[in-house]
Amino acid sequence: MGFVHSKSSNLTPFFPYGAEGVFEAAAVVYWSYTGFDMVATMAEETKNPSRDIPIGLVGSMSVITVVYCLMALALTMMVKYTEIDVNAAYSVAFDRIGMNWAKYVVSICALKGMTTSLLVGSMGQARYTTQIARAHMIPPWFALVHPKTGTPINATLLVTIISCVVAFFSSLDVLSSVLSFSTLFIFMLMAVALLVRRYYVKDVTPKNELGKFITCLFVIIGSSIGVTALWNSNSRGWIGYTAAGLFWFVGTSGMMLLPKQRVPKVWGVPLVPWLPSLSIGMNLFLIGSLGRVAFFRFFICSAVMLLYYLFVGLHATYDLAYQDRQESKLGDGKGNDNQVTAS
Repeated sequence: MGFVHSKSSNLTPFFPYGAEGVFEAAAVVYWSYTGFDMVATMAEETKNPSRDIPIGLVGSMSVITVVYCLMALALTMMVKYTEIDVNAAYSVAFDRIGMNWAKYVVSICALKGMTTSLLVGSMGQARYTTQIARAHMIPPWFALVHPKTGTPINATLLVTIISCVVAFFSSLDVLSSVLSFSTLFIFMLMAVALLVRRYYVKDVTPKNELGKFITCLFVIIGSSIGVTALWNSNSRGWIGYTAAGLFWFVGTSGMMLLPKQRVPKVWGVPLVPWLPSLSIGMNLFLIGSLGRVAFFRFFICSAVMLLYYLFVGLHATYDLAYQDRQESKLGDGKGNDNQVTAS
């Protein structure tokens, strides 16, 4: 409907805020793509996860990317970018072009979309919460699974209630900045974890190879941070960017020369280490585009969670591991007694 009343003249100027505006907006809107990772949380309930999960991830991301791009294009062609209402963009845009009935359709669809996002988010986060409860970092009662449906109903209720309370008492800009920072940081760690998984196996990887891997990884991360720092310092000289780019290239090339300790049998991320290394650089660059306030909010939240882990979660997981070891020893002792009795 938006393309019917679109005007190509509204796309001029195409980059009104320059490259800085593009990267800043990309960093904030990044959290809109976070729903795709919920597909991965369903691996335990999928018949063939090694095949179905990658198909679901790639398929969902491809469809959502195309839809988001078409929606953004339709909006900016309907009204001038200066006239877009950040609180109700499509409803106000349809109202201004005379399609009053369309704004009600958009409002209803937006409400349904938010409800769907809440349900999908609760479903995925409940699986995370279940694993955390199984490790006794929170009360194990939240790890209970319903006997009929096979779903973690207690964890789902916990996540849903907390999400509703936080959303009700928080503003959108605060939530978007914290979620964007967290999402980018997690995706960066995922890329690092992928490299670690491919190039390191405990008690198998030689120490000299491990040292080379760590060195290359630090070079990749350091050069990526260097590019981000140069960009935020408004430095437009090519020497600094070239030097940082060369360090990134050398670090990635050096890692490529190392022997891989794991090779996926069914499906795996291609172009390793280049693709994960590029992901590290892009995520760190977008993190740097969020501003100081986002850093402050993220570190406050991280500090609270770290304190909880150090004073509660760490001791709970240690006690659980100790209990498992004791039960394992008792089981081995009973097995040996049975063997002696039988002999």
